[in-house]
Amino acid sequence: MFEIIKSAQPDPILGLTENFNLDKRLNKINLSVGVYQDSQGQTPTFDSVRKAEGLLLQKDSSKSYKPIIGDEEFGLLVKDLVLGKIITKERKNTAKSIHTPGGTGALRVVMDYFSKFHPNSVFWISKPSWPNHQQIISAADLNFNEYSYFNSENNQLNFNGMINDLSNIKSGDVVLLHGCCHNPTGIDLNLSQWEDISDLLLDKKAIPLIDFAYQGFGNGLNEDSEGLRKIVQKIPESIVCSSFSKNFGLYSERVGALTILGSDEHLLQNVLSQIKVCIRSNYSNPPSHGGDIVKLILSDSNLRKEWEKELNQIRDRMKNMRDELTEKLQKLGSKKDFSFIKSQRGMFSISGLDKRQVKELREKYAIYIVDSGRINIAGINSNNIDRLSESIVSVIS
Repeated sequence: MFEIIKSAQPDPILGLTENFNLDKRLNKINLSVGVYQDSQGQTPTFDSVRKAEGLLLQKDSSKSYKPIIGDEEFGLLVKDLVLGKIITKERKNTAKSIHTPGGTGALRVVMDYFSKFHPNSVFWISKPSWPNHQQIISAADLNFNEYSYFNSENNQLNFNGMINDLSNIKSGDVVLLHGCCHNPTGIDLNLSQWEDISDLLLDKKAIPLIDFAYQGFGNGLNEDSEGLRKIVQKIPESIVCSSFSKNFGLYSERVGALTILGSDEHLLQNVLSQIKVCIRSNYSNPPSHGGDIVKLILSDSNLRKEWEKELNQIRDRMKNMRDELTEKLQKLGSKKDFSFIKSQRGMFSISGLDKRQVKELREKYAIYIVDSGRINIAGINSNNIDRLSESIVSVIS
């Protein structure tokens, strides 16, 4: 039966990394995959994570299954991290956070639930968005539309286009929003714009689905949550998918969370009961190790302080790389104005480089960038920034 199967197209991002790994050139640079790298080009394990793992090893803990939705304490700590103490208190019985295998796992659980109970809901995603958003929605046999987000002519947010497109949503539709550090553009809504989106979704009776993969990578843990918190305070039914790959450096541990907010406790419990069924028929229950690390760090005051300090250092390094890249390109006499890179947040930037320029960077200079021109700012360091800047100026001249 396998004879009829044709090879699938490689993942547009992970496929590039495979090609990068096969490249024998010594000065190659990978700015494609969404993984944080330090000044030495390594993906570090947080010191706070190592200490938490040491403490966990000292405990005589069981390797038995976790509950379907994970530990209760994990959920409470995550809910407080995402929503903040005020909203957590206000929504004590109408919000629930559960443990999932990464943010991707949380998104897939959401899609499975909607496919089963709300199959006519249309998912609205930004143009552009993380490519896997489309794949996960389509894999669950759900429909999606795109809304305007990025103006490629001036490398700015197209908010008027966003509002115009979202004026076409219908009751029961789902609008997928990036909580902060928009992937791939690095351009976020301001608080006034979050307010406008909240009003529109409330008026249209649509469901906000917030992908919250980079909390702490923008301006800070609470600062990055401000827009999300405006949404959930105004709209009684909301969904948040969190990832702890980036802000805890737990990429391979696959730690995430799904936070569901309902209009009352009874309705929320009904939804959660069906979410459990979706999980049971998918991965059954979440993996323990990464979740236990997050739980320990968030509950231990000393480990939490150390973790937040490390997170601040990561955020500052990425901001410094944005500033330095912009300044170097300008000093080299770039014909293109890259000053917009400074105002973006998080790991990514839509650089404005076209496919020809991206191809030339890859073939001539061994610099790997996604075809859309998206650059992983975290892949830039003091050892490669000069060659990167010179190469970019070369391909746009």
